[in-house]
Amino acid sequence: MVKQYDIYWVNLDPTVGSEIQKTRPCLVISPNFSNKILNTLLVAPITSTLRKFPMRIQIDLQGKTGQVALDQIRCVDKSRLLKKMDSLDKESVTNLKEILSEYLVE
Repeated sequence: MVKQYDIYWVNLDPTVGSEIQKTRPCLVISPNFSNKILNTLLVAPITSTLRKFPMRIQIDLQGKTGQVALDQIRCVDKSRLLKKMDSLDKESVTNLKEILSEYLVE
């Protein structure tokens, strides 16, 4: 089962306009109960283009620095997932929750 905070290679194409495109790592942010029963997931793409946006979280992924782009959250079908890469560490999960709360709730 796909779990919240797992990082997968995801095929994001086709895209429209300014959406992040191509096959890239994405962080699963949808909760486990949804991931278990639905055929879709909420994911946030990870980019190596570093920007000083408050809704981006810097992480280290397989020896490279990237950012989780919470401004690009999208719903994708599970068939877009390719291979699991990693899972987010506890410190990054805490940071993610704080930023999501500020960005989407307040």
